[in-house]
Amino acid sequence: MTVTPPAPPNPKRSAAPHLKHFLRDDDLTVAQQAEVLDLAAKMKADRYGFRALAGPKSVAVVFEKPSTRTRLSFDIGISELGGHSVVIDAQSTQLGRGETVADTARVLSRYTSAIVIRTFGDDRIQELAANASVPVVNALTDGWHPCQLLADLQTIAEHKPLKGTSIAYLGDAAFNMGNSTVIACSMAGMHVRIGAPDGFQPADEVLARAAEINAETGGSVVVTTDPVEAVAGADVVSTDAWVSMGMADSENRIQTLTAYQLNAELLAHAADDAIVLHCLPAHRGEEITDEVMDGPHSLVFDQAENRLHAQKALLAWLLKEQR
Repeated sequence: MTVTPPAPPNPKRSAAPHLKHFLRDDDLTVAQQAEVLDLAAKMKADRYGFRALAGPKSVAVVFEKPSTRTRLSFDIGISELGGHSVVIDAQSTQLGRGETVADTARVLSRYTSAIVIRTFGDDRIQELAANASVPVVNALTDGWHPCQLLADLQTIAEHKPLKGTSIAYLGDAAFNMGNSTVIACSMAGMHVRIGAPDGFQPADEVLARAAEINAETGGSVVVTTDPVEAVAGADVVSTDAWVSMGMADSENRIQTLTAYQLNAELLAHAADDAIVLHCLPAHRGEEITDEVMDGPHSLVFDQAENRLHAQKALLAWLLKEQR
């Protein structure tokens, strides 16, 4: 894919001097992540008490991939902050007919206070951010799912201290959820265990970045092909669908990952008070069983709710940083 190079700054509309985007988890510092999570907890406790988008300020929420939780949580959250959500199906706009991402970024920046996008390749969101003069938020790309991890960390923090807590992530860890789990949980000082077969593990560059972060936070990352080793004694056990939108060769993927199914037998190796996370949608009976997803350890629906609060906090924080 050819990426349009960023245009030179427009002297009539230059980017704000403190413009900050959230394209991947470590676009926040460790301290900033903690600040956003603290704000998210306050917003959950006082759901209608924060009006960071009063005006109303408008936020473009662009979808190049289908969505349920992302669409609802951003749309409702923006309204609860006093703003106006402009939900855009990219295929019904000129973006779906070949207008460049760069031109779209420049136009949306003239209309809105922030741009949220759920898209495919990370090159697309990088190009958008390079040409936007308002904050850009990653609502999911092929490589990263940082808003989901803010919600995951908020959910864990409601039950356990983040620093020093262990989390096992099972299944396909070579894409957005695996990458974001490694980086975001390392930033929180957690001990991450990836249980995944060869070919489904995080890339070397992701693990190298996590090592840099863990030198600061005291966290750690271990990668193993043994699901029992990954889960043994873990405080949190997390998984995600094995077959996402557009993935080919689904039967072989499922067969390869079967040993990593989060079922009662595997969960029994975790800590007695372990909590279970799944970012949804779940393919029940594949990566997770009904018994576990609906069982006493599961917080998956608390986790889904926390997308709302975490994203509200993120938007409010980003707009404050822009000033």
